[in-house]
Amino acid sequence: VQLQASGGGLVQAGGSLRLSCAASGNIFSLMAIDLGWYRQAPGKQRELVATITSGARAMYADSVKGRFTIFRDNAKKTVYLQMNNLKPEDTAVYYCWGTGDSWGQGTQVTVSS
Repeated sequence: VQLQASGGGLVQAGGSLRLSCAASGNIFSLMAIDLGWYRQAPGKQRELVATITSGARAMYADSVKGRFTIFRDNAKKTVYLQMNNLKPEDTAVYYCWGTGDSWGQGTQVTVSS
């Protein structure tokens, strides 16, 4: 599976962004895998943000619970990350991920205070 992320940008604290990650490949294979988002801030290790299973069960890092929502549209072969009430500490490069160690290119999210 190949993944292509988009939707990053610059936003003020308290604002919202929606990231998208489009997948290529067999739709039935895509439907069977877990998908997710990671992020990496400057000088820090890459960390898990959210994942969603093939059965649409979502899991979130404590730091984003209640603010971020991950969802998938299998027909569009896309996974999304809706980010609300953004904070400066959310600033990072965000990467989409799929089971089997598939990674998309990063998309920069910058939150100004």
